[in-house]
Amino acid sequence: MKRLPLLLAAVLCVAGASAQQALWSASKIVSPQINGDNSVTFRLMAPEAKSAVVVCDYTAADGTALAPGKMVRGGDGVWEFTTPPLMSELYSYNFVVDGVKVCDPANVYINRDVASVANIFIIGGDRGDLYRVNDVPHGSVKRCWYDSPTLGKSRRMTVYTPAGYEQGREKYPVLYLLHGAGGDEEAWMTLGRTSQILDNLIAQGKCRPMIVVMTNGNPWQQAAPGEAADGMKQPGMKFDPSQTSFEESFGDVIAYVEDNYRVIRKKEARAVAGLSMGGGHSFNISRMYPDTFDYVGLFSAAVRGVEDPEVAESLVRQRDNGLKLYWIACGNTDFLYQANKDYMKYLDSISFPYTFRESDGGHIWRNWRIYLSEFAPMLFRK
Repeated sequence: MKRLPLLLAAVLCVAGASAQQALWSASKIVSPQINGDNSVTFRLMAPEAKSAVVVCDYTAADGTALAPGKMVRGGDGVWEFTTPPLMSELYSYNFVVDGVKVCDPANVYINRDVASVANIFIIGGDRGDLYRVNDVPHGSVKRCWYDSPTLGKSRRMTVYTPAGYEQGREKYPVLYLLHGAGGDEEAWMTLGRTSQILDNLIAQGKCRPMIVVMTNGNPWQQAAPGEAADGMKQPGMKFDPSQTSFEESFGDVIAYVEDNYRVIRKKEARAVAGLSMGGGHSFNISRMYPDTFDYVGLFSAAVRGVEDPEVAESLVRQRDNGLKLYWIACGNTDFLYQANKDYMKYLDSISFPYTFRESDGGHIWRNWRIYLSEFAPMLFRK
């Protein structure tokens, strides 16, 4: 009988040793190091490497896009590169070592975008402060499952509720916020920094407290990769034209939200917005439910089908029902820029009121975070 306690003690010693190894094996290299002038120094221990490059979406303080940074190896085997001062933003980066893309082992902060992973860092002082966790009241974020009879499966969504929701009885307006192709219900939280943006805007009095519902717009999925019963499959793009569309199932989303959250069940208290594919979803959902949303946001939207008589008729019906805001935003180097310009020309032809926000840059999360931070303050104003 004494063997069991001895065995247990041995197991605990091994587990303890493993935990201690994790505790004390943190890298002694500081990377990225944000310097006082907002330049950034990257470091990588790779004494056997022949070359190392920093590939980052960084922008100099004067607005100039920067080329990949060639790192220089020191005598201690540590490669290093320092940028010029950078603009306040959230940045993502990787190292390319001897032609192989890797993450920075000294930086534990990583985002997944479809099947790619990259490290991130934030330069504060301006827009970057909006993406930080600041000392303000914080909302709550919940991953929850809802039943979708239209798609014949239970599905996962992410829901942000503003600070004070749990303690109060107030009813709130709702923004339904949709991701792009390859994304899922995690995308707007991790890559889009939704909870940080909303927390900070609400605390600054720039934005009305609201519930934000971030759905999974892929009708073949129950949830984000690794979060459903089909296991840890490789993320990727997939389209199944035989599948019932996500737009057709959106009534299931609204029903769940309005049955389970304290929301204002009025057109004037509902908004739908999305990026790329999610912008196309927002275009379709808002016209398919023409008396449901007073606010629509199309961010770099994949808008198609206005030549279809049924689509054209639904847009006229949506126009006649009236909206408070139909907001279109796109970067001037986005591959969907011309499609959005053509769509606005069509809206002009039917006297459909809209507001256009053109930005620099392409089909990138930097733009979509900016669009959310500008769109949200315009919603639900009394």
